[in-house]
Amino acid sequence: MPAELSPIDMAKFVAARRAVDFVEDGMKLGLGTGSTAAWMVRCLAERIRAEGLRVTGVPTSTRTAELARDLGVPVASLEQAGWLDLTIDGADEFDAELNLIKGGGAALLQEKIVASASDRMVVIADAAKEVARLGAFPLPVEVIPFGWQTTQALIEEMLAGMDVDARAVTLRKSGDAPLLTDEKNHILDLHLKRIGNPRQLAMMLNQIPGVVENGLFIDICDAVVVGHADGRVTVRDLEGVQEGRVDPGLVRNIFADPGN
Repeated sequence: MPAELSPIDMAKFVAARRAVDFVEDGMKLGLGTGSTAAWMVRCLAERIRAEGLRVTGVPTSTRTAELARDLGVPVASLEQAGWLDLTIDGADEFDAELNLIKGGGAALLQEKIVASASDRMVVIADAAKEVARLGAFPLPVEVIPFGWQTTQALIEEMLAGMDVDARAVTLRKSGDAPLLTDEKNHILDLHLKRIGNPRQLAMMLNQIPGVVENGLFIDICDAVVVGHADGRVTVRDLEGVQEGRVDPGLVRNIFADPGN
């Protein structure tokens, strides 16, 4: 393992380690995408190895699927698994009502489908992801490549009537070319700074021709696990807050040689 994790990585690890405590034997799980979700997959693999935990994971991206297979986490498609017990994923922002912005890893479409097909969604995050109002993080919108410039223009026109602080829209790129999602779509990033009415904006975006899905997750998340570099974890849902701790030294377990 690395000699020492950065404070951000340690916070992500302890949040992920606490989140996998929600996993029970026999569950079918949605496996999120992104740097924090990658820690969750590693922690899940450690429980499988140490406890013989039996689970089936449904990855939300090819990256997550490859990591899960490499670590020995059984995976299946959503069609094969059917309805899921739990999805664990990261978020780019969350507010006090557990509304989220997701899609920084360009997997928002699969992430939203999988989360919506689950009894429960638990988000793992570091404390910097909590905001009073969504919108500082650019809001990703997945659009089909055909006519994407027209779709962008329609989005910009619609934003003129929305309660937001800025209205810049940019095409996300990979090098000099447009970034392609797993579904071969484009991502438009909306630089809004503040979103006054996330529910209204999500509804309006999905009415625009060419928009496949947006990165606002409304009424989907059930709990957020926030990690801190010193091992403290906070589990927050709409009923209240629970405080706890995870031993940061447990990070060594997930890098242990399975043969030992």
